[in-house]
Amino acid sequence: MNNPSIPDVTLPASDHRRLERIAQVGADHGDVDARFLLSEINRAEIVPDRAARLDSIVTMGSWVTFWITWDFPRETRQLVYPEDYTSGRTQIPVMSPLGAALVGLKVGSEIPFFTAGRTNVVRIERVSRGDPNDVVRALFCNPLVKGKELFDDDDPEPTAA
Repeated sequence: MNNPSIPDVTLPASDHRRLERIAQVGADHGDVDARFLLSEINRAEIVPDRAARLDSIVTMGSWVTFWITWDFPRETRQLVYPEDYTSGRTQIPVMSPLGAALVGLKVGSEIPFFTAGRTNVVRIERVSRGDPNDVVRALFCNPLVKGKELFDDDDPEPTAA
């Protein structure tokens, strides 16, 4: 993740309308994260809600697997509207710095975002619109992901002493 450029943003029409309304209200009240979200919305390409390419785009309600910065482990969480946010362990509110950075990005994209006094970089690995149990099953039950073992760490396992 070196020197990321600003990736394209793509939004389905229904997400665009709702996001624009909530971001504008927040921006009008001086919310910095809402201003960032509004800037991302304003540069987005708007596509029909059923566009096939949305399968690889982070949209509202989708589950996204991502890395932040360079050495942090990957995470999988659902991008949600502020009123739907119930769990920091499984969800990301779109009005947060990370949520605003993720929305509209495609798999493989990375983007810088500012939080907690520093700039981080987030990289999108996977997007799913399925049930959360499908996401967990895909991550932990499928031993192969793109031809590689999911937990292949070259560790020969413990040996008896």
